Amino acid sequence: MSRIDEELAETLKQGDPADAPPVASSAAKAAMPAAEETGKRNIILLGVLVLIAAAVGALVMFSFKDAAVYAKSVDQLMAAKDKLVGRRVRVEGLLVHGSLLKRDNPCEYRFKMQKNGATLEVRYPQCVVPDTFRDRPETDVGVTAEGELAKDGSFEASQIMAKCPSKYEERNGKKVPVGNVEATR
Repeated sequence: MSRIDEELAETLKQGDPADAPPVASSAAKAAMPAAEETGKRNIILLGVLVLIAAAVGALVMFSFKDAAVYAKSVDQLMAAKDKLVGRRVRVEGLLVHGSLLKRDNPCEYRFKMQKNGATLEVRYPQCVVPDTFRDRPETDVGVTAEGELAKDGSFEASQIMAKCPSKYEERNGKKVPVGNVEATR
């Protein structure tokens, strides 16, 4: 052993860390548990991940809140109209015969829908409607309108969908096309 090694060993035996050379004190710091520093890093990393997850969750909840569309029938909508005013709603019912009106300037359709005794006035401020959306006295036309319910109880539709009525109906035991007068003779 060299002279320096012997002096170092002697100093360590005396046990006074204040007298230890700077190399020995930095070695003691390095011997501090690495697990403590790793634990701090893990806690910080966990905290960051929790914050990111909370931010993503909040973003998803708030962004889908306005995208939700309630699907109701006319009678259900009228029963819960106080809760649904100003919200996006999809309403289903039957076209009330004789209520379909078209205005050209400004272009809009107005009609009434009904289901289970409840009636809803609908305004559709566009010129184009589906081909199946016609008032046919010989058959009921199912209508689905999507839009917002106004405070006065009327409905402002942004989209109209008409269900295709049955192409055939039974008359005198035979299936005949809807509206075919000659087939009934």
